[in-house]
Amino acid sequence: MTDMRDRTPTPEPARGIDRRTALRGGLAALAALGPLQALGARTAGAAPMAKAPFSPDYGPLAPVKDHTTGLELLRLPKGFEYISHGWTGDPMTGGAPTPGAHDGMGTFTAPDGKTVIVRNHELSGYTGAFGGTAAYDPAARGGTTTVVFDRDAGQFLGTTPSLAGTIRNCAGGVTPWGSWLSCEETTEIGPDGTRHGYVFEVPADGQSNGVPLKQMGRFSHEAVCVDPSTDIVYLTEDATPSGFYRFLPHERQNLAAGGELQMMVIGDSGQSYVTYDDPTGTSYRTSWVTIDNPDYAPGEVRPALQGQAKGAAVFKRLEGAWWGNDRAYVVSTSGGPKGQGQVFEYDPATETMTVLFASPDATVLNNPDNICVSPRGGIVLCEDGDAGEYLHGLTQDGQIFPFALNQVVIPAGGVPGKSVKPGDYSGSEWCGSAFDTVNGNWLFANAQTPGITFAITGPWRTGSL
Repeated sequence: MTDMRDRTPTPEPARGIDRRTALRGGLAALAALGPLQALGARTAGAAPMAKAPFSPDYGPLAPVKDHTTGLELLRLPKGFEYISHGWTGDPMTGGAPTPGAHDGMGTFTAPDGKTVIVRNHELSGYTGAFGGTAAYDPAARGGTTTVVFDRDAGQFLGTTPSLAGTIRNCAGGVTPWGSWLSCEETTEIGPDGTRHGYVFEVPADGQSNGVPLKQMGRFSHEAVCVDPSTDIVYLTEDATPSGFYRFLPHERQNLAAGGELQMMVIGDSGQSYVTYDDPTGTSYRTSWVTIDNPDYAPGEVRPALQGQAKGAAVFKRLEGAWWGNDRAYVVSTSGGPKGQGQVFEYDPATETMTVLFASPDATVLNNPDNICVSPRGGIVLCEDGDAGEYLHGLTQDGQIFPFALNQVVIPAGGVPGKSVKPGDYSGSEWCGSAFDTVNGNWLFANAQTPGITFAITGPWRTGSL
């Protein structure tokens, strides 16, 4: 195995140890969000956007061998390399098998400098919770696992269960106080009548208590982002119609103490505004209405329709969310004039919302999902497309390019030491992209099926990521 250590490390600044700094999450404070701002600054006379065949800086993609298995599982630009870990079925610490359906992830830095990754598992069904931690619903299969990674050695150190008994843990978001908010993308009722559709908090340095944050609403949750100056949580909903929500906590750094769930209003007509077809550059005045029954029961009205009845705006499948530059950035997967996706920017200081970008064509951007930001200001888009499963990059001048291609194929006979069945998994979507929180020299991402976590490193500074 070649030396996987970073070739050009950036010194980590000295800092005191407290909960906010000992387990730091996210890179919002470091990222300028230049590409997103560039999208919003484009004028009507600008040249049409196009998707480049490859990065003008990193170059074209080529097959690269996995340092763990020796298989060519990914295509990457020259100079980039990776290791795989946590394949579905791999033994975790304690011997239990790793759950499958790897999805959203958040990254943190522990006091010893190691990177901690909390990973969602978007599993459905009620055949039993995986063991090793408290289960919310003993029959439900979803949850989270926590992975430790040594950045300097380029080595995964172990995995432990951290939340169990949930369903369809899709995305979520990191908090400024060192935890991961894992979101159930469902409103199912379990066989014993247990309601699902909640947010759960998972400390990066331990295990969740398995208690849902019910005042944050019961709906088809996707992602969250948190304003570190107020601890207000912004939430997206993967449904149509969906709302854009905020949660006002009663106590800072203590979401379990409850709070108020609100849904965004656009304009002042008193009528619900529909954003579905709005193009790039559309700007709105915003306010908020309270959701009176966030934890709705079967037969009652779900939160988005409660808000819509009060004049709140509706969106098409809100998914990705990111906090940076004192603003919330959210993605509508299928909004815009062509139905190919929108990126919104919400500025709480001015109570305005803007469509930074609406995809003009599937060849430019095809139904984007989650986003993450590097400390260099580059954007990584998890795009679930029709012409290959790519991680895409977004340059400072708004150009989109493929960065990584899934080409996971397990040969006949399988992989020694792995329980994944032979087959072609190259059609599986990318999920959970997140950079390490020290200097962004490692990008972590999942192939949801068969369930593999990748750690990618290379000459980031020669390009826009």
